Amino acid sequence: MPELFSPDTANKGVTDKRYIRERYRKMENKRDGRQRRNISPGDAVRIVLKNDQRTGKLTDGVVKDILTNSPSHPHGIKVRLSDGQVGRVQEFGAGE
Repeated sequence: MPELFSPDTANKGVTDKRYIRERYRKMENKRDGRQRRNISPGDAVRIVLKNDQRTGKLTDGVVKDILTNSPSHPHGIKVRLSDGQVGRVQEFGAGE
C-alpha cells in the first residue's frame, strides 16, 4: 500500500481521500471521557480526583457507578470507582 503522503502517488485526490478517511477512523475510535454515552460500569478508566485537579495526577480504576446525570460535561464525566474513589474521567484503559 502506498504511503499517504508519497510524492510519487499518481492520483493526489485518492491520497487525500485516504488520509481523510484514516483521520476520521482514528477520531471515531477515540473515546471521549466528556460524553456519558462512552462510559459504562466495568470500564477501565483513569480519573482525576478532586484533590488532584491542580496537579492533574491520574488514578486508575474500574467504573462502578456513573454520577453525572447530564449527557456531557466539559471537565469529564464524574464516576465512582470500584474502590469507592470519585473523580472525573480523563482517559480510558487504566494501566495501558
